[in-house]
Amino acid sequence: MDYGSVLGDSFGYAKDSVIGKWKQWLLFLIATILLTIPLLGYVLKVFRGEKPAPEVDGWGTLIIDGIKYAIVSIIWAIPCIIILVLLAGSLIGAIATMNTAAMMAFVTGAIISFILLVIVAIITGLLATIGIIRFARTGSMGEAFNFGAILETIGKIGWGTYIIAMIVLIIVQVIFFAVISGLNMIVPMLGLVVEFIILAPYSIFVARYLCQVYDAAGTA
Repeated sequence: MDYGSVLGDSFGYAKDSVIGKWKQWLLFLIATILLTIPLLGYVLKVFRGEKPAPEVDGWGTLIIDGIKYAIVSIIWAIPCIIILVLLAGSLIGAIATMNTAAMMAFVTGAIISFILLVIVAIITGLLATIGIIRFARTGSMGEAFNFGAILETIGKIGWGTYIIAMIVLIIVQVIFFAVISGLNMIVPMLGLVVEFIILAPYSIFVARYLCQVYDAAGTA
């Protein structure tokens, strides 16, 4: 996979969705204000492989698709949520006893839980990404959890290729949020304003990138 080409295509796709289309950018801002639900619905349109970037229309469909996207994401997050709940429960128990031994046990358990959380988050993240795109392509929420098809798709992409592609995306995301944090340090709240304004094109960039990674299964 030519990661540079994929990044370039994704950037151009996101740029073309808003540059010179101020009305569409305004609609994206409205979608972001509405708890990002319509924006999630739009991301599903990108996941379906629509090119060039589709228009922001059919708000009823965008909202319904956005809610479905959110539900699928929450279900995929349940394993991580369970670990966090157990960790919080053990912390409350340790504080309630005010016992040194209990606190030491909590610290040990917290370290183990954190390592487990990272492992589970990585695994579910890799599977959920393909699952959500499968949901977008098929229109079936059940396909978001079709583990056999998900693993088959990743196998066609190539596990190494897929993992490297995700690492590249994570690096881009780290740089993005580092810039936002830097702006906040220079001028308080400036970074948050900038993030709000470009959240939609950034989300489109990420969606297009993942869409190309998914489609690599068909050319592997």
